[in-house]
Amino acid sequence: MAPSPRAESLTSAEDEKVGPQVFEDIPASHSRKEKRLYRKIDLRLMPILSLVYLLAFMDRGNAKLEGLVTQLKMTSQDYTVALPYCLLEPPSNLFLRKFRPSRYIPFLNLLWGIVMTLMGLVKTYPQFVGTRICLGVCEAGLFPGVVYFLTFWYSRYQLQTRVAIFFGATTIAGAFSGLLAYGISFMSGTQGLLGWSWIFILEGIATVVVAIISAFWLHGCDSPEEASFLTPAERQFLSYRRRHESSSVGEDESLKSVYVWRAVKEWQASLGSLLIALCIVVPLYANALFLPFGYSVAVSQLLTVPPYVFAAIITITGSLIADRIKRRSPSIVIGLTIGLIGFAINISNVKSRGPKYFGTFLCTAGTYSAFPATIAWLGNNLAPSTKRGVGIAMQLGLGNIGAIIASVSYRTKDEPHFTLGHSVVIGFTCAGIIVTFLVALILARINADRDAQALNGENSLGSYTKEELAGLGDRAPTSDTPSDHDVCTRGRGGGGFCASLYRRRPWYSC
Repeated sequence: MAPSPRAESLTSAEDEKVGPQVFEDIPASHSRKEKRLYRKIDLRLMPILSLVYLLAFMDRGNAKLEGLVTQLKMTSQDYTVALPYCLLEPPSNLFLRKFRPSRYIPFLNLLWGIVMTLMGLVKTYPQFVGTRICLGVCEAGLFPGVVYFLTFWYSRYQLQTRVAIFFGATTIAGAFSGLLAYGISFMSGTQGLLGWSWIFILEGIATVVVAIISAFWLHGCDSPEEASFLTPAERQFLSYRRRHESSSVGEDESLKSVYVWRAVKEWQASLGSLLIALCIVVPLYANALFLPFGYSVAVSQLLTVPPYVFAAIITITGSLIADRIKRRSPSIVIGLTIGLIGFAINISNVKSRGPKYFGTFLCTAGTYSAFPATIAWLGNNLAPSTKRGVGIAMQLGLGNIGAIIASVSYRTKDEPHFTLGHSVVIGFTCAGIIVTFLVALILARINADRDAQALNGENSLGSYTKEELAGLGDRAPTSDTPSDHDVCTRGRGGGGFCASLYRRRPWYSC
């Protein structure tokens, strides 16, 4: 494949040196050391982060089945107060930048573990509202914070798989919490507390324990440059890749208000991703609301397990393929289409429960597999770092409006068919497919225009200083490959790491 016009228009040899390094033509896929390095990072970060999110997600849905709504005399609409995330996620990512991920994430984890435990002791709806708002404040920063944190460590086309592994904790939570809640349901009445109270208490205590463990486990993992578990050569390699991924002069990593405003007003990537996230979150939360098909509570808890296990497998497999082909929109379209078929089955007039239960497999697998793709898509297309962090948080924060829409749409009086809820979800799913196609076409057109400008010699680098180029991020004329070579960093003893810095990649991922 011939180099793109914009790649040919770039001048190399101006790359900032980070320790001793040279350029060699060694493809990244041939670097066994690089693969071992990322396996080391995966083992250090992914298990503990996934466990933290698993515990954060486990209480959703099962407590409702175990009598929470009935005892506190709530409706499905009342249950929506459990999600006050929308406005808190963007500022939380700014706090994460300032107060170190290794401290901030465990601190949030500890706080919501304490609050969740206290939720098991509430007796009235106003008490539930107060504790649930506190829980939302504590949990709001977790998902956007971890996704933003992962962008510090993983490259552009490694991100979706890691987001899928982390997000896969929700599918595992959906499966495991069903089994756990089934067991805890037999404690109902113990010490005068119903099953839903014991769900919150026991999961809250487990969360506090994991928070303490994570504080020690994540110590020294704030960024590749400070990673105590890496060698100097490994830190050097990751530092160079992270700062030069989107630009040949590196990203401006300072925390400036101008980057926050750019994230707010960005439309090519951000607006489309916000709409897509909303269209995915509605069916995503619906999965936890429309079971049990008229079954008893105990049977319903067990029936939630197989669809979530299937969804976890499909989500991770689909993300591996997406990273391999370096495309995001196909994952979203295929996932939403599968989910659409599943919800269509469930709204149909089929009387048998078997086909509708099969439809839940498609609902969960489709919507869950689409979600990591839209997160990675935005993370790929925003730079510099502060703009990326705010954009991701905005996407997830506003996307959580979909959870409120789902909760309001799945009304208790519509059980077990939920015609209104399924109709709303089908509408949002169709809208998500359409918006995904439109965003992909717009970004592809922008890529083509920038190719043409580079071919014609426009957007000359000489009109910018190095600092200006670093600050422009994804808008910079150098928002492409820094050179047509691989970067190699040499450590002590001649060991080193080589990686292709995204040769001939598009300006925006599509």
